[in-house]
Amino acid sequence: MNHHPAAWGQPLTAHQQFDMYSTFPIGHTGAAAAPVTHTQQPLVTGTSVIGLKYADGVMLAADNLASYGSLARFRDIQRLHPLGTHTILGAAGDMSDFQWLKKELDALLRDEEALKLTDGHPPLAPRNLYTFLANLFYSRRSRINPLWNACLVGGWDFEKDEPFLGYVDLLGTTYTAPTLATGFGMHLAQPLLREKFEAKAGVDGKGPLLSAEEAEAALDECMKVLFYRDARSINKYQIAKVTKDGVTISDSKTAPTVWDFAEGLRGYGAQVQ
Repeated sequence: MNHHPAAWGQPLTAHQQFDMYSTFPIGHTGAAAAPVTHTQQPLVTGTSVIGLKYADGVMLAADNLASYGSLARFRDIQRLHPLGTHTILGAAGDMSDFQWLKKELDALLRDEEALKLTDGHPPLAPRNLYTFLANLFYSRRSRINPLWNACLVGGWDFEKDEPFLGYVDLLGTTYTAPTLATGFGMHLAQPLLREKFEAKAGVDGKGPLLSAEEAEAALDECMKVLFYRDARSINKYQIAKVTKDGVTISDSKTAPTVWDFAEGLRGYGAQVQ
């Protein structure tokens, strides 16, 4: 059988047809029979994503680390991805699944942009993308082939003229709240974010929301705590903001940290008593 590029698209000679079929192994059924397998656990992973609503929109923060087990393998990964002009996606969990997810969502947004040009179809709102992700994650989970991610979707809802923030994970679990987090951030950052939010807006959330400066300071504090307490994080992170004007993602920031106190801890360094 002639595989040379010059022969592509050309009909086979009688001799080539004879060679192709006469050398085919008898009883061969094509692909080897084997069970279909799926990813059993994530490999290269990102840790917490945190987010909160503030007076002008939504803020999300995530560090730039992708870990291979306990190895801090990739230190310049962006885990905050813009979707359209007024939505941001932040993902924890398996980074290869996140890459696939970004590709699928970007393709969906390109199709929607084409529809908008032809029939005036309105762009997808953050709530629409959140619903799409919820159905996608639940569908993959139901086929025992989950996307190993937990995601935050933030954006500006022009229909309701308010910020939107939602959570979806590999089981298809979904909910919305003024402050959200994934991974260890649920245990370490979420209480701090709630405290800051409720101190300004009240427990019912009906008071004034945090200003942009107050919200960013709260996220900075949480990212520092996560670096101290989460062994799969680093102190290099980005903050994304979504307002009526659009999406902005900051350059990587470095949280200032102090480890001098560790010398006084038993079992740390050269100390033996």
